[in-house]
Amino acid sequence: MPPPKDVVKIAIQMVGAIPQLIELQQTKPLASVLKDVCDAWSLPNAERYALQYVDGRQTYITESNRGEIKNGSILRLTTSPDQEAERLYSGIQSNNADVKTDSLKKLASLSQDVTFAQEFINRNGLKQIFYIVEEGNDTGEMLAHTLKAFMELMEHDFVSWETLSAAFIKKIVSYVNMNAVDASVQQLSLSILENMVPTSRLLFELVKKEVTLDRLLTHLQVTNAQLQLKAMALLIALLLAATDAERRDMMDYLREKNIRQFIHKEQRELLQSLRQTAFESESEAPGSNFSTERRRSLCAKEFRKLGFMNNSNPAEDLRRAPPGLLALDNMVYFSRHTPNAYSRFVLENSSREDKHECPFARSSIQLTLILCEILHVGEPCSETAQAFYPMFFGQDHFFEELFCICIQLVNKTWKEMRATQEDFDKVLQVVREQITRTLSLKPTSLELFKTRVNALNYSEILKLRQTERLHQEETLAVPVLELRERLKPELLELIRQQRLLHLCEGTLFRKISSRRRQDKLWYCRLSPNHKVLHYGDVEEGVDSPPIESLPDKIPVADMKMLLMGKECPHTKEKSSGKQNKDVLELAFSIVYDVEEYCLNFIAPTRYEFCLWTDGLNVLLGKEMTSERMQTDLDVLLSMELKLRLLDLENISIPDTPPPVPKPPSNLNFCYDFSHAEQPWRPGIRRGPATSGGG
Repeated sequence: MPPPKDVVKIAIQMVGAIPQLIELQQTKPLASVLKDVCDAWSLPNAERYALQYVDGRQTYITESNRGEIKNGSILRLTTSPDQEAERLYSGIQSNNADVKTDSLKKLASLSQDVTFAQEFINRNGLKQIFYIVEEGNDTGEMLAHTLKAFMELMEHDFVSWETLSAAFIKKIVSYVNMNAVDASVQQLSLSILENMVPTSRLLFELVKKEVTLDRLLTHLQVTNAQLQLKAMALLIALLLAATDAERRDMMDYLREKNIRQFIHKEQRELLQSLRQTAFESESEAPGSNFSTERRRSLCAKEFRKLGFMNNSNPAEDLRRAPPGLLALDNMVYFSRHTPNAYSRFVLENSSREDKHECPFARSSIQLTLILCEILHVGEPCSETAQAFYPMFFGQDHFFEELFCICIQLVNKTWKEMRATQEDFDKVLQVVREQITRTLSLKPTSLELFKTRVNALNYSEILKLRQTERLHQEETLAVPVLELRERLKPELLELIRQQRLLHLCEGTLFRKISSRRRQDKLWYCRLSPNHKVLHYGDVEEGVDSPPIESLPDKIPVADMKMLLMGKECPHTKEKSSGKQNKDVLELAFSIVYDVEEYCLNFIAPTRYEFCLWTDGLNVLLGKEMTSERMQTDLDVLLSMELKLRLLDLENISIPDTPPPVPKPPSNLNFCYDFSHAEQPWRPGIRRGPATSGGG
């Protein structure tokens, strides 16, 4: 029997103790739950403890978020947020450098939790952080932990950015402008300034004045990608907060300094890393002595194999925004984090024929755009949107990991569809549908998403489309299905008559010798009364000989059975594989007479094969079995249903008929014959009834 919905089974750990397995009653106050847990471990003062998730962000459990606890969750009994905030508040004021550094490191980690952050801020903890920054001279690990803790505390919006002191801001600016400072400190300082700029005009002007564009351009030239990213983010924040005139001046200055060269330099390095990961280039092999032109030619060839449209300058493919450079980031992430899958994708398609290869780069750019559109990346937050994907919060690099799954899906779907370059848009439309349909199932993890999206192959998409089309046309409603079944016998009879009519018209067949050499022609047709098959040899050029010119005949009554494919006696002879397969698909035989002779056929086309085998089955009193019969039946049923339902267009057809109301109490269809008038007789005049006699 499953546990009640308000009870979850969880494990609780504590350092140095055997874990407890309990059934947590969600209706029970959290203080009482903590009391029971502490009593089990003989711990006094339960109010000094709290429960915390072991994995992920290690959030504290409170009355407001306890509903998120799932069956199987692992929690930790730890110091309560208020006790921990008090301890760390004292620790960051310690004169012991090691204690202070450890306290700041723990503070940076715990400040992500809103409950702890509020407790720490309530103790005026931010003031102490300001003091460490403003008065301290450290530029290493301790300062990095301090700035990290500050950023996390400010994320909860308990304190406005406008309350920061001028001394604190100038200190942060100094870290950005210094050369001899830890890279992590500069990254955090740039992030702090980026968050400050949009909050007020005063802060924008202060940052714009203190952090020059030249300084930001210097940061863009370093090799540290994260530092480049933070510098670009601050630059964009300044441009967004500036007035139109200020923005024009800033852009003019940046163009003058040729900012594109710094961005393109990194972009070129990433593109080259993509190429080098996929191919062991001859031009870069030890001891190679290629000319510049030869090296450029080899690089262009490899970029073409990677699927770039512009081989000589692949950066041109990334100009479209969106997705812009996000597509390049995704490709690089895929190549670095799943190198085997990346190499397999590229090399597998490099070995295919040109028209059948799936272009990696072009597919990646289009897929990134599709993911941006599906997930509304780059769009303002919506107050009314309902879509929520829990798996988004289970990964540090969710978008990139999602891309890695989906780009492999593109290659898989490409192969399933046997696509060529002309089918590129069609394949990506199917991939979009696969992703959208899978996301609608609300998978809770990327692994579950991967399993489900790979199970939704191309054939499944076609089936779903067909089913939805039928639903849209209301051809799957119960009354319509019943009508379908009623129409089937009549339409099957129509198909039978058409098959017999085709046999009466006849078909020209070729005789194939034991050596599979095509030589003589012969003709076969059914008599108009459907009782005799006439056949005989004909000369080349005779299309439809009269029935009298065909000397041989088989009475339909003597026909015993119909053989097809490899059951036929004339297909059992050995021959080349491909030719024999072609013959098997078109061969059929009639077994007739008491001696069981066979008349062997090789149909000229699959269409003729279907019509003749169906017609012969009708003559034998058996069901028609060809694929053509099913196609014809579906077409006829669809047409007939549409004609029958024409008057019901835009009217919803219920699955069950509406109930018939009960007859009214005064309704009487019975006629009382006991008071019937006398039968009419000649000579007797009938008139109106009177009250008197005579």
